Amino acid sequence: MAYAQKVYKVRNGQKTTQFTWRCKYKAPPGHPVPWLTEPGFATKKLAIEWGTEQERLIKAGAWIDPTKRSTTFGEFSSTFMAARRKRGRTGGTRWDRLDNHILPRWKTTPLGAITWFDVDTWQQTMAIEDVSRGHCVSLMSTIMTAAVDAGYLTVNPLFGRRRTRDTSGEAARPKKPKIRREGGVRPEDAIRIADRLGPARGIHVLATAFTGMNWGEGLGLHRDNALLLRREQWGAGEFVCPVLRIVEEYAEYQERDKHGNKLGYVVRLEPTKNEWRSRDIDVPPFLARLLRWHLDDWPHARPFSTDSGGPWRRGNWSRSFRPACDGRAERPKRQGVAYRAAWEPVCEGLDMRSLRALHDTLQSELGVKEPLAFEAAGHRRPGIKRHYQKPTPAMRAERLDGLESVFWEAMANVGLRTLWGRVDLLKRP
Repeated sequence: MAYAQKVYKVRNGQKTTQFTWRCKYKAPPGHPVPWLTEPGFATKKLAIEWGTEQERLIKAGAWIDPTKRSTTFGEFSSTFMAARRKRGRTGGTRWDRLDNHILPRWKTTPLGAITWFDVDTWQQTMAIEDVSRGHCVSLMSTIMTAAVDAGYLTVNPLFGRRRTRDTSGEAARPKKPKIRREGGVRPEDAIRIADRLGPARGIHVLATAFTGMNWGEGLGLHRDNALLLRREQWGAGEFVCPVLRIVEEYAEYQERDKHGNKLGYVVRLEPTKNEWRSRDIDVPPFLARLLRWHLDDWPHARPFSTDSGGPWRRGNWSRSFRPACDGRAERPKRQGVAYRAAWEPVCEGLDMRSLRALHDTLQSELGVKEPLAFEAAGHRRPGIKRHYQKPTPAMRAERLDGLESVFWEAMANVGLRTLWGRVDLLKRP
């Protein structure tokens, strides 16, 4: 039963006749102390009413320990990150958002003092892209929901709220697209870039553009999973086509310990992100032929590795890839340095993700049926239809015929009959 006590004020070390009321109420079973207190009430009645309400919440299982409620966001986010271990790249991205954007503002704020109004006001002032603002607020909401589950809060004030978008000043100006060409990247661009890069690197560009693998999946592809055969009954016969089996990928990220301390950047092989990303991708005939020649010549286990057989780091790959896309100046011959011809820009700003997007765009252009389009991209198809509609051999043959036609039409448009000046991928000594 809750009760109240007088607490006399002290002035100059002497007790005065002025006082407030302190409530004492019974702690829940298992608490370190049998009785809890809360000071600062103006009247005895208010103190007892408050204590009675706390005891009611304890019996109902809805009581929050005041010491937990006063835990700071920074303290609980460290607990959350240690308890919710994610795949390397995902965990690194979360830590980056916490360190660079969230914790500088909210690290010392008690969990119970965080309101949606303050968070929404803060996110509008962040000097980053709007989509990144949304990711930061989403991560904060995830952490606050975990705080509710852990008994630190009764409700997450961020859950289900819609952010206010800044529509004034610079925010209202149209943003420049990453690729400044109507319709985005074209198959002709992918072919020209692949031809510039040469056979060992160009084959990676073509494989990404015409299969939809992402960067990490391409690096993680093993030769044992390349050009396997899919066999399915098709009418009175059998449908057979080569596939790339995607079951793992390389991720490059900042490694951290359980406390968030940085341990350096690593490139690590991991399972695919989810069950939808583990898939067999049908390979069109032209690409299967190029890959077969490449595998015959390539000495390493990973077809899209560096010349030494290791995984590419993004910075190292960019040294070759960026000039092929953005162009480069002529380099005259001089002692110890070979002549290098100038390259005109092909598609400024292009990256490997844009090549993956090209594949999905081509599938839409060719009218690839949804069950197969989602499967090839490694996406989870929304809705009940994913349980009923499955890819058929006819759908697969139609997709492969379409991609084959697109490739040879693009080759004709750029004036090429073969790639790298030869009919095979064997590299000159």
